[in-house]
This record gives sequence, C-alpha cells and structure tokens, in this order.
Amino acid sequence: MNDIIDELRAMNLDRFGSIELPDEDQLVEIEEELLIGIPPDFKEYLLEASDVVVGTLTPVTVTDPHAHTHLPDVTATAWSIGLPRDVIPVCETPDGYYAMSSEGVISFWERETEEFGEQEWENIWDWVEKVWMQS
Repeated sequence: MNDIIDELRAMNLDRFGSIELPDEDQLVEIEEELLIGIPPDFKEYLLEASDVVVGTLTPVTVTDPHAHTHLPDVTATAWSIGLPRDVIPVCETPDGYYAMSSEGVISFWERETEEFGEQEWENIWDWVEKVWMQS
C-alpha cells in the first residue's frame, strides 16, 4: 500500500495542491450523511491519497463539497439512478461507476444495463494500481 501511495504521489498532476486530505472527523461526518460505513481500506485511501490527481479517472473526494467528485453528491446521484444502496461509488465514469461493497471489493456498475460486470478488484489499492493509475 505504501508503495502504491508513493507511486501515486510521483504521478500526481495536481501541482497546486487544490485538493485537501480529510481527517477522521470528516470521514465520520460523511458516514453519518450517507448512513453507511466506509470500509477500512477506502478510509485509508481517503485519508492518505484522495488528494492525488492522476490519469483520466477522477475518484471521489470528501473535503470540498463543491467539487464534482464530492462523495455524498456522487453517491446520491448514483443511488438515484439505480446503483444499489449497499455499495459506495469510488469513481464515476461516463458509462457507470466503480463501486465498493461493504467488504471492500470493487466492481464496475454499468448505467445502461444497471448491472455489475464480472471483473472485480479485491480492494481499493488493487483498483488504484490496476485501473486508476493506468487511466
């Protein structure tokens, strides 16, 4: 995990530091707002690396409520169009959402079919390395 964070930081395109990392209290507020717990690996990502900008994908963030990546807003939109309420969106794309189960497994939910694809990533770090960093 630390190696992946180091790689992300080296690839970071946000040279102005426009995105801030959250603290534990902000994550508790987000969980209360969503009425769903954030899996431990995802919390760790949000606390340690959610300020990084890399590639073409833009994962969710939690510190700026006006950002298009703000987790509560992305979640509300995703849930309103059919994403199951027991998963949390990690990243929105034009075709759907990468979403995380309560166990921390990520899969892709397609808008058109309103179904999850077969491919899964075992945790946020697996997804970061194999999907986001490659975008």
